[in-house]
Amino acid sequence: MLIICYVYQPMAGMDRFCASERFEYLQGLVTEFQDTDSEEAKEQILANLANFAYDPRNMEALRMLQVTELFLDMLTEENENFVEFGIGGLCNLTMDRECRDQILESRGIPLVTGCLSSHRDETVLSAITTLMNLTTAASRSETTDSAVVQCMLRFSLTQNPRLSNLATVFLEDYCSQEQVDRARELMQGHSQSVVGIPLPKE
Repeated sequence: MLIICYVYQPMAGMDRFCASERFEYLQGLVTEFQDTDSEEAKEQILANLANFAYDPRNMEALRMLQVTELFLDMLTEENENFVEFGIGGLCNLTMDRECRDQILESRGIPLVTGCLSSHRDETVLSAITTLMNLTTAASRSETTDSAVVQCMLRFSLTQNPRLSNLATVFLEDYCSQEQVDRARELMQGHSQSVVGIPLPKE
């Protein structure tokens, strides 16, 4: 079972664009992001790019413009909005196989996993869904690493129903019972942190 977290909705203004016009418009956004020194402007551009990553018609252009790498770069920024929009964009991009493969080839899983420690629910929800979408036969051992499973166990017990439900789906559909049991054992006596992933405060 695969749940897609559509954090950002598409913008109507792009519907009338042909492929070349889409590329030029998206290229303009990327260039503006690189040229501006305004954090507020960068946040708006990132939000727009995350929006456009929702639409399959934009995927080829976004790949060519290396927006996948741009979103990955945002995951280590101190600005929490940059992180939220970056992981939201990646969440949408991972619906596309080629974009997913780009993220895996760029060794993006540790960066996505790091977002599990965010205090923002939307960032954590997008990170969980992105890990689901990045899970393949080759990457499963990394996306369902023991530290990740321990986080999901904690999230499954939270009062936030969106977070607990999504974490439960992850545990049931992406992890073996053996992994879950082992993670529970490792969690004994380690309530505040999990092997390299500081857990969000309750």
